[in-house]
Amino acid sequence: MIREAAVSGRDPRHCLFVSDVHLDAVAGAAEHQFLQFLRTEAMQADALYILGDLFETWVGDDAPEQQAVLDALTALSTSGVACFALHGNRDFLLGEAFSQRTGCRLLPDPVVAHFGGERVLLTHGDALCTDDHAYQELRTLVRNAHWQRRFLSLPLATRQQLADEARAGSRAHTARTQPRIMDVNASAVEAAFHSTRVRRIIHGHTHRPAVHDGLIEGTPAQRIVLGAWYEQGSCLSYRDGRYELRALPR
Repeated sequence: MIREAAVSGRDPRHCLFVSDVHLDAVAGAAEHQFLQFLRTEAMQADALYILGDLFETWVGDDAPEQQAVLDALTALSTSGVACFALHGNRDFLLGEAFSQRTGCRLLPDPVVAHFGGERVLLTHGDALCTDDHAYQELRTLVRNAHWQRRFLSLPLATRQQLADEARAGSRAHTARTQPRIMDVNASAVEAAFHSTRVRRIIHGHTHRPAVHDGLIEGTPAQRIVLGAWYEQGSCLSYRDGRYELRALPR
């Protein structure tokens, strides 16, 4: 069942959406840019939505990493900006301690949110890439609650080692897989529009920022894809009913 969410306590006239920041110990330029984004532009918004893969890896809320980013998110939510996050394929182990630490509310993926009276589907986007069968099998495994409990019960050092091995495996899979297979499947996108009865979908994951306009049952529909932050930032701004997808030069 698709859940619905709304920004409580205010009319969200100005919202920002980001995805695939992929922060890790070696992403110094991306971290600096994202921290500046949180401390400046995000402070002027009503809400910030992070649609997955804020972190390159997340082996548990007990990992002593990314403290500067956690502090910045805490400052943002404390200032009154509503902060929301979805799990990505890299940081699917973000948990309640992360939420309590930062004030960033974790939303189910996918979720329908409301902006200006419109229902909009938010999702990380990896579930739409149904042609990548090997990845979808892995996704089903690691999203299983029993698997996650077993993984989180391992010592921190073991979890970090396994995460490093998984990243190496992911790079190898990406290198040998045709790019079109790792993009969204058109039938999966159409099914998402039909099942949720929305006319706008916002997602990340594919690292192919674009605005795709089309028709669903003769009605205009739009899919907005957020970009990754490897070389520059990417942000979608919603203000008073209008959406603008922007690159943020570094």
